[in-house]
Amino acid sequence: MDFYDLDLSDNTLDAIDDMGWTTCTPIQEKCIPEILDGRDLLGIAQTGTGKTAAYLLPILSLLDEEDFPEDAINCVIMSPTRELAQQIDQAMQGFSYYIPGVSSVAVYGGNDGNRYEQESKGMKMGCDIVIATPGRLISHITMGNVDLGKVSFFVLDEADRMLDMGFSEDIMSIAKLLPDTCQTILFSATMPDKIEKLAKTILKNPAIIKLAVNKPAEKIKQLAYVCHENQKMGVLRTIFKDKQLKRIIIFSSSKVKVKEINRALHTLHIKSGEMHSDLTQVERDETMYQFKSGQIDVLVATDIVARGIDIDDISMVINYDVPHDSEDYVHRIGRTARADHDGTAITLVRGKEVGNFMQIEKFLGKEVEKVPLPKGLGKAPEYKIMGKKRFSAKGKRIENSKNKGHKSYRKGGNKARKERR
Repeated sequence: MDFYDLDLSDNTLDAIDDMGWTTCTPIQEKCIPEILDGRDLLGIAQTGTGKTAAYLLPILSLLDEEDFPEDAINCVIMSPTRELAQQIDQAMQGFSYYIPGVSSVAVYGGNDGNRYEQESKGMKMGCDIVIATPGRLISHITMGNVDLGKVSFFVLDEADRMLDMGFSEDIMSIAKLLPDTCQTILFSATMPDKIEKLAKTILKNPAIIKLAVNKPAEKIKQLAYVCHENQKMGVLRTIFKDKQLKRIIIFSSSKVKVKEINRALHTLHIKSGEMHSDLTQVERDETMYQFKSGQIDVLVATDIVARGIDIDDISMVINYDVPHDSEDYVHRIGRTARADHDGTAITLVRGKEVGNFMQIEKFLGKEVEKVPLPKGLGKAPEYKIMGKKRFSAKGKRIENSKNKGHKSYRKGGNKARKERR
């Protein structure tokens, strides 16, 4: 569908023309008419499908053509991370270029007192659109810096991430301050039970738009090493023997591991930086600038900030840990092979993660190529799901026929009997 087939304002279409856009993405085609009609909306779509424009364009079009209160906050957009809030704000500046009088302010933590004062001043003056992380907006609400009584649009972007980060109570506290007439728009990459529960709580007769999670681009070369946890750094050392490798992101499940990996890379004389929630905004901005400008070659990051990384020429993504689900895997490796570039995605799979990775392969509809461990790292675990210990109703272990009578099994049984006594 062409953007000119939608009922967007002329000023909004002029901004779209400047960007060189002509055709809507599927999520934009389905969501924009529903938002223009004033319906609450639940959109399930992964990152990279154009959902930011799917809600910003119709909201800006309505602000441009209809009468809304002056000197009041008319729209609140919630973001899980500072980086995503910044990206939304940048997109807003472009989309609203030809719309006179529409103002916005980005509200997020990790800044000095001057930034906080600027945010406060902007909201008190009644900027049209507030783009905020939950914790920072709650802070302003507590200090009496913001009035949400006239808000017409409430958007939750990447709601699943916000819930994963523990912002559920903050979201509900903010939602309770909004007028009953407020139109609520919720976007999520996945649809777990907690998102379904949130949607039922804050949405009123919503339009539901679900796009199937796309498979990774075929030009991404996907590889996996099956290894023990203590072999992972040895695998990284082998990968980084090629000193020409640049523009690499390593994802890990926790900020503790991110710090450990970054320290280990420094000992290998690899120019790397880390991104996680312990960093201040100034530190994050500096790290991203260094990565984008080529001052560092490797960025080690948690999933929490992964969706705030928007760079087209990433050559390789390394999953130091297996992602929790298929959607996260697609999000991570989708950072590479963008535009006209090729890319490689490598996953380090320890024995206990084999089951999760098999589920990812099932989703992909193919088996990811397994690379043998480098020489000198020892034996790799088998690529099979480890059987769980089974017990009878009386607490005795049920033996597999091939292990029946094995000494270690008899000893285990004796120990269990002693514990029961």
